Amino acid sequence: MTKQLKKDGFAVNHKRVLRLMGLMGIEAIYPKPNLSKNNIPHPVFPYLLKNIKISRPNQVWGTDITYIKMKQGFVYLVAFMDWYSRFVVSWQLSTVLATDFVLEAASNALVKATPEIVNSDQGTQFTSKDYLNLWNTDTTRISMDGRGRFVDNIFTERLWRTVKYNDIYPNC
Repeated sequence: MTKQLKKDGFAVNHKRVLRLMGLMGIEAIYPKPNLSKNNIPHPVFPYLLKNIKISRPNQVWGTDITYIKMKQGFVYLVAFMDWYSRFVVSWQLSTVLATDFVLEAASNALVKATPEIVNSDQGTQFTSKDYLNLWNTDTTRISMDGRGRFVDNIFTERLWRTVKYNDIYPNC
């Protein structure tokens, strides 16, 4: 803004422009700090997988959502994966990032088996009441990654890398 005003013949400096923009309520469009923080209070469960030895099927499931860029926008993919066998128990695609496709994938997975621990990040889909109510806390404990800790869910992240680089990107 300052550069353009100077080109137009106005003698201004960046401090004056910033002050006047503030008075007029004009601001640049850019990602604000803490953009990914959820303003709605939600339960946060501890990360239960530190130093745990995964030694049998259905001991730990991991879940996550990734996006896939398409010509006309994005689709979102959720998967529930058994960490022992690396078997994808259930997956679901959606054109909108909502909770319902996560609930459908979780319900489909629970028809096949019940994990002892299910691990996810702290995304709104995984902290919603509907999602948390799917799990019987007598048989399944809920584990959540720390904020910004993608390595806590490394097996699912590796699945996304494999799917994108082996199946999606070469066929675009």
